[in-house]
Amino acid sequence: MQHKRVIGIDLGGTNVRAAVVTGHQLETIKAARINPAASYDEVLQTLYEITDAVMQEDVVAIGMGVPSVIDLEAGIVYDVQNIPAWKEVPLKKLLETRYKVPVYINNDANCFALGEFYFGNGVGYDSMVGLSIGTGLGAGIIINKKLYCGHNCGAGEFGMVGYKDKFLEWYASGQFFKNVYGVDGEAVFEQAKEGHAEALKMYHALGVHLGHALQTILYTYDPELIVLGGSVRHAYQLFQKSMWQQLQHFVYPRSVARLRVEISNLQNSSILGAAALYYDAL
Repeated sequence: MQHKRVIGIDLGGTNVRAAVVTGHQLETIKAARINPAASYDEVLQTLYEITDAVMQEDVVAIGMGVPSVIDLEAGIVYDVQNIPAWKEVPLKKLLETRYKVPVYINNDANCFALGEFYFGNGVGYDSMVGLSIGTGLGAGIIINKKLYCGHNCGAGEFGMVGYKDKFLEWYASGQFFKNVYGVDGEAVFEQAKEGHAEALKMYHALGVHLGHALQTILYTYDPELIVLGGSVRHAYQLFQKSMWQQLQHFVYPRSVARLRVEISNLQNSSILGAAALYYDAL
């Protein structure tokens, strides 16, 4: 199945990237900027141009990751982040009409998890969670080798779970430094790498909150593996210790002892994961 040629498309809020995926190989990636002030049709035309550039006769399907809420059956995307003109777009129908191949659309966090499951740290596992820690806290969930999206494509939104006086994302993501300390997270990262005590203390606190987030994942899905992605993963060495210390408070210590946590090092995971939507569907 993975020897077939599938187009993977990553539609972000500022750019769109696409490539043909065959097995573990990506062909040349095509990319274009997206103007957030562009009209509905202008954004769609940019997507068409990038897809046209990689489309080939033997492509069997298109997979696409989008930062939005999605009607999976109908392939309609709603309120795409950073693209105000895309409030409700029947993307599956539009692409299938134009390219005459099956189209699979899902949100970007789910595509990240699928990318890891088929091509990265998740290879060989039956269950895993791909936890994306960036400006938000979202996840994709694999159960019994199958992506679990929930009835409304809303599964894995651990960041919205109530926590302290807010919710997990407020404390367990890149927002933490601004929300709690009123400082820039990138600046704190640079200071922590230089050994500044106050910055290291902030990362210690972040690790405690992330430990709570991982406990929530363990209580709800009990996966074999959690793969950390997103920009905050690059600071793993700064919060790793306090995160694992917090996990020691988990009620079922054997579960923690058997849990594996890995850092994503997969290149172009969003494109690979979008293509893997085809594998998951079959």
